[in-house]
Amino acid sequence: MAERRRGGYFGFPLIYKIAIGLVVGIIVGIIAARTGADITPVKPLGDFFVTLLKMIVMPVVFFSLVVGSASITPTRGARVGVKTIVLYLVTTFIAVLIGLGIANLFHPGMGMALVGEGVAKEVAAPAIKDVLLGLIPSNPFEALATGAVLPTIVFAILLGTALAYLKELKVPRLAEVSGTVLTVFEGLAEAMYRLVRWILEVAPYGVFALLAYVVGTQGARVLGPLGVVCGAVYLGLIIHYLVVYGGLLKAWGLNPVKLWSGARDASLTAFVTRSSSGTLPVTMSVAEEKLGIDRGIFAFTLPLGATINMDGTCLYQAICALFIANAVGMPLSAGAQAIVMLTAVLASIGTAGVPGAGAIMLLMVLQSVGLPVEAGSAVAIAYGMILGIDAILDMGRTSLNVTGDLVVTSIVAKTEKMLNLDFWRGGAKAKA
Repeated sequence: MAERRRGGYFGFPLIYKIAIGLVVGIIVGIIAARTGADITPVKPLGDFFVTLLKMIVMPVVFFSLVVGSASITPTRGARVGVKTIVLYLVTTFIAVLIGLGIANLFHPGMGMALVGEGVAKEVAAPAIKDVLLGLIPSNPFEALATGAVLPTIVFAILLGTALAYLKELKVPRLAEVSGTVLTVFEGLAEAMYRLVRWILEVAPYGVFALLAYVVGTQGARVLGPLGVVCGAVYLGLIIHYLVVYGGLLKAWGLNPVKLWSGARDASLTAFVTRSSSGTLPVTMSVAEEKLGIDRGIFAFTLPLGATINMDGTCLYQAICALFIANAVGMPLSAGAQAIVMLTAVLASIGTAGVPGAGAIMLLMVLQSVGLPVEAGSAVAIAYGMILGIDAILDMGRTSLNVTGDLVVTSIVAKTEKMLNLDFWRGGAKAKA
């Protein structure tokens, strides 16, 4: 049953509440900086919000990844599945490269030198052999408890794949047991998403406190770099949209203009709702009625894409991770940036297609390169600045995610001869 709509404060869109918190925090910070008033009393509120986020990140990663991996059926539609997954991961990998390239070109956050509690440690890139060996957890529960990101991701993917395999076996007992376990994980994942929504209700106050504190102590000079971040992210999204998606469609003999025209409703819905999952019904309708894709293809590829195809999110994470590292005076080396790339691509498999999920996953990316978001730290302050503009960034990256789902689905459908090319030539009319 659909959730009952609420009025009053809780019915007011969260995006507006965060925007208000952002603006009020900046104003209060500027006033405090100019008058010399003590702004530190608001700081514990920001620390409280950061602690809530840290509480939720590992459970969200683990349960989401298990469910996402288990959704990839190993014995049914293997050919379509392999094509789809490879294309999704390739475009995601390219998106991270674009994000890192733009961040290294513009150096967002450089020179800010944010200061927080504790002594910052220089981020050093581990040796390649240590990274590869570190992917396998000797104790998965220890990896979860200590926040070891990459081994947790690998274990969750392996567990989800094993559950999917067992569910497809012709052994009723194993299929039933694995189905039950997967149902439990789905329930836990949904519970985590609900917790995220509750925690995000605190976001306006956390953003207010974090921004008021950083502007009040550092001055208004910190606002310029946020504009650079917004510009860098949207530049990256446009490049990926035109060059990568356009190039892929051209390579498979499909007209990019027809795709963008047909996908318009889904892309705009995603931009407004900031939710790949929430846009899924519109995306499916567009696939069938505007792009001529067979239901047998998009019924598999689009839900899968809403789960594992997060090009815009990964591009955003790359730029924001480098912004935060630069802002706290610890630029990431090439090796550390490689860790960002690996973590972002792997994490994309489990990033929930709901508003704000990318910001939660950014915590994990930062953790993987030795920049944990600890209450009161400079990293937490920089992260709070990103969170203040996250809604603006989320709209663009979600729209790109959904468009990417339709690009890959169209290509896979054509290779399987399950794409009505009359739609792409303008010879077929949309279904009523």
